[in-house]
Amino acid sequence: MKAYFLRRILLIPLTLLGITALVFSTIKLAPGGPVEQRLAQLVGGEKRSRAEASFSLTMSQVIEEEEKEDEDKSVSRAYLEWLGVMPRDMMKAGAEFKPDQNTVEMILPGTVHIVTVTRDGKLSGPEGVDLSAWDVRLRSPQEQAARWAKWIKGVELTKMPEPRAVLFMPERDGLLQGSLGNSKKYQDSVWSMILERMPVSVYFGVLSMIVIYGVCLPLGIVKAIKHRSFMDNATSAAVFAGYAIPGYALGSLMVVFLGAKLGWFPLRGLTGDDFETLSAMGKVKDLAHHTVMPLICYLIGSFAFMTMMMKNNLMDNLAADYVRTAAAKGVSFPRAVFKHAFRNSIIPIATTFGNNISLLVAGSMLIERIFDINGFGLLQFNAIFERDQPLIMGVLFFSALLMLIGNILSDLCVALVDPRVSYK
Repeated sequence: MKAYFLRRILLIPLTLLGITALVFSTIKLAPGGPVEQRLAQLVGGEKRSRAEASFSLTMSQVIEEEEKEDEDKSVSRAYLEWLGVMPRDMMKAGAEFKPDQNTVEMILPGTVHIVTVTRDGKLSGPEGVDLSAWDVRLRSPQEQAARWAKWIKGVELTKMPEPRAVLFMPERDGLLQGSLGNSKKYQDSVWSMILERMPVSVYFGVLSMIVIYGVCLPLGIVKAIKHRSFMDNATSAAVFAGYAIPGYALGSLMVVFLGAKLGWFPLRGLTGDDFETLSAMGKVKDLAHHTVMPLICYLIGSFAFMTMMMKNNLMDNLAADYVRTAAAKGVSFPRAVFKHAFRNSIIPIATTFGNNISLLVAGSMLIERIFDINGFGLLQFNAIFERDQPLIMGVLFFSALLMLIGNILSDLCVALVDPRVSYK
């Protein structure tokens, strides 16, 4: 069994590599990226076509926007930079050579010093300025023309541009170095943004698991024992009605009726505006008051699923031959249920336990969006909505890692519950 779990753990990096490479390529190749959005703003918005308005754009503008958004490299090179295998451009500045001039001047990023770059890529600056950490990349006219054709469709260049010099500081700063980069939208570290929002989602995740496993398992057992009774029929109708309502749809209704119309619960946030001024008991009450509606939305789907799974599994095992044999030998009914049938019934539920780890942390994008709860789910929503590539990759990596760890925990739970499983 140890060898099996060791192999599963060693497969995690390879699986993450495949997941992140696929999503990274999709983000880079999908239309409507940050460069296209910025160019659309420069030419007057989406209502005017590029062919009608691109005369207002110059080659320098297009190339500068491309370099600003780090879109001036191939997808494979950009992914290796995100991994930290190859150095990325930490600071960057570019300038185009003027005709018949062999040098171009530009300001050294982060300083007030002016440096000079020649057409053969040599860099020089004022005496006493250390340029050892800087490098120069030359972009030929043909390369710039190809990039123009990529970003500006249907508009031909009237003349070829001059070569362009790009001054940058190369540094390995990727996943292998423990960095997920900085958010393009918020300019904050992706790691800090994830860790800052994690406690909120963990709070709702832990509460959800406690309620689901603390209520659903006993309720499923009672429903299986009292099958087709009034209690079973009534609770089945309730849980199926809850299962049919998506959590985000229920959240919208609760915000409108219980929050806005009746005023029973607050409309947004996890705490009130005066939370810091309240006493300890007042803070607990305020937190509980804000928790009720989001927690119900979190529970509505999983509650019904777990209850019916427990009931159906237990009923199948109660009808099995080994339970009838145990009863024929004089074993009491409660002992036959909890000693024999329950342990086999819990095996399918154990397979889903590890997967709850990712749900416990990741939260729900739509529910957190509806209630304006600043958790990990809302962070994922904003990252996708704003097309923030570093933030999307950061939350994807973290969610995928939790999912893979959860799968291993599920296998471990099954092995602990079912002694027949050996994973040899």
